[in-house]
Amino acid sequence: MEQEKKKRASVLLDLDDTLLDFHKAEAVALTKTLLRLGVEPKPETLRRYSEINARHWELLEEGRISREQVLTGRFECLFAELGLVRSGEEARDIYEANLALGHYFIPGAPELLEALYGRYALYIVSNGTATVQEGRIASSGIARYFEAIFISEEIGFDKPSRAFFEHCFARMPDFDRERALIVGDSLTSDIRGGLNAGIKSCWFNPWGKAPRPDLKPDYEIGALEQLPALLERLFSD
Repeated sequence: MEQEKKKRASVLLDLDDTLLDFHKAEAVALTKTLLRLGVEPKPETLRRYSEINARHWELLEEGRISREQVLTGRFECLFAELGLVRSGEEARDIYEANLALGHYFIPGAPELLEALYGRYALYIVSNGTATVQEGRIASSGIARYFEAIFISEEIGFDKPSRAFFEHCFARMPDFDRERALIVGDSLTSDIRGGLNAGIKSCWFNPWGKAPRPDLKPDYEIGALEQLPALLERLFSD
């Protein structure tokens, strides 16, 4: 049995918008946060926050700002655009508490984990805030499928840095780069991370986003149900 375990390929799965629907969770948590702060959660306000948030995370992935600047600065930017005087730190605290509650699955995620469990060594690799991700993972009940869960805030390095992945690889028993695949929705985090780490990458792109010539995944899928067949082709030996 132990020998079989050593032969399993390693599948690194992103969490947000790969297994769990972050955009839905974000909208719910942000609505509650704005109401708490006396700000009307208009649809355009939610959309603008999402844009600001995404850009802040990209800047973090590029090493241009710190995690603290992301978590507080996204709210400070939003309030500045709205012409409001509110505390970015207070907004962050309220938002993270709301975001850590409950979960929403990406379609096909529970079925995917059932299909892959036991056949591959599964790992979560996430850039999210530790307390938030731990709350959502606990709510979803998916921890049992994974050999380990790696969250950047706990590690001290962020995706897509090579240091993040080297930390993870060192804690994966009998890890083999040639028998590993990272799967995620983010070109700048997951696909760039795979390139930096020297492992195969699969872009989960159900929204039909345009590709980037500088960040080419090895594979692309539009639905999670396509992943088992891909893994079978790659690691059937």
